Amino acid sequence: MRSVRFMLSVVLLSLSTMAFAQSDAQKPVAQSDAQKSSVAPVPSEAQKSFATIKTLAGEWEGLVTVPEMPEMSGGTLMHASLRVTSRGHVLVHEFQEAGTPLDATKYDHPVTMFYVDGDQLTLVHYCDAGNRPRMTGKMSPNGKTVEFELKDISGSTEHHMHHSVFTVIDANHHTEDWTFMMNDKPIHAHFDLQRKN
Repeated sequence: MRSVRFMLSVVLLSLSTMAFAQSDAQKPVAQSDAQKSSVAPVPSEAQKSFATIKTLAGEWEGLVTVPEMPEMSGGTLMHASLRVTSRGHVLVHEFQEAGTPLDATKYDHPVTMFYVDGDQLTLVHYCDAGNRPRMTGKMSPNGKTVEFELKDISGSTEHHMHHSVFTVIDANHHTEDWTFMMNDKPIHAHFDLQRKN
């Protein structure tokens, strides 16, 4: 009789263990810290805008037209070089007249840096006028245009870049519209650029 009770206890214990195991199996499994960190975060609007701008990395050429300057009504051929650097955190943009050497004493050669700063896509333009306007950008709902508005400026404000718009037409064609303030008078430059590589 003792052995029957013992066997009955073992069977009941086994059944209750199985019941607990089955109820635990039906509970959702908690993610480990390693699993949680492998889930990619949703990119912010600034990161999406930066990703769009980075697709422009490469060499570009095209005409610039400046309506306020009749001598440039036919357009001047410009060269733009854009490259991603700093482990993908910065896009460097350089402009110069096509066919001119890199000689900052004789030719314009502005440099612009794009990066994400917190929740803002930021542009800093190292201008040939000797100042550094900083602008923040927002992407259009269609994901093709990023527009930058002046946030602040270091250096003289007499002549400075004030606004810019980058529009991706396709992988090999984009436009840039830059507004330069000259004694509070806006000068608009439109660049129509084709990819060279």
